[in-house]
Amino acid sequence: MKRKKQLKTFLLMVIALIIAAFFLIPLFWMVSTSFKSDFEAIGGGTNWLPKEFTTDNYIYTLTNASMSAPVIKWMFNSLFVGLVGTTIIVSIDAMAAYGLARLDVPFKKVLLPIFVSTLMIPWVITFLPLYMQFNNLGLLNTYAPLILPYSANAFGVFLLYQFFKSFPKELEEAARIDGANKWQIFTKVVLPSARPLMATLAIFSFMTIYNDFLWPLVATSSPEMRTITTGIAIMQQGSFVSSYGRLMALTTIATIPIIIIFLIGQKQFIKGVTQTGIK
Repeated sequence: MKRKKQLKTFLLMVIALIIAAFFLIPLFWMVSTSFKSDFEAIGGGTNWLPKEFTTDNYIYTLTNASMSAPVIKWMFNSLFVGLVGTTIIVSIDAMAAYGLARLDVPFKKVLLPIFVSTLMIPWVITFLPLYMQFNNLGLLNTYAPLILPYSANAFGVFLLYQFFKSFPKELEEAARIDGANKWQIFTKVVLPSARPLMATLAIFSFMTIYNDFLWPLVATSSPEMRTITTGIAIMQQGSFVSSYGRLMALTTIATIPIIIIFLIGQKQFIKGVTQTGIK
């Protein structure tokens, strides 16, 4: 029995390693190519490691601050939009979820199914109405269309609603007896217990905003307002079309913030994914 269990564990680990390899090999190839010269990257065959290690691709990419390729500005735009949008999403979704779960909100039994049903609407369908609205307001090619469409989402409301619904009412009653108002109960009692779920929502939201390509491409036109994802696409078809090393260096730079944020919040992320209630 014990040997069967060990064999099962071993097979699961092998399968997990194989799946991980499918994700890690392209990442390794990207980083490796970013340290190759253009000649080696194009005609060097299938070398996993660069024969001549060089950082010229990174130096060129970061110092190429021309009007057509302001890489540092693209990174700033993506980080700014991602952080501000994530903050707004977590704040609004938390308040909306708590209101639907605990407060006497009119028609809340109808509102929640409506919110959830919006998850079935493809995001691309909203492009034309959003574009027309921001165009009529004269806000295209600004930070507003890059942030406001992400200001709230039904996924975050539904995720937090399930937690707030199962939160012990006794803790809220005890805080109310001690003189706490509704806002204090929400911020001092309920939210601290929801940190893992909020961290999970924050990571998902930041990754969605940071990695979005189509909407920033539609909503912006000038090079200095582009995000890093649209910038990579422009450079891939522009001056980096035959420079795979520089293109991979730019892509590696764009990947770093996502990795850092996940490493910082991985503990809370894992707790949030596995958390189904309060024990």
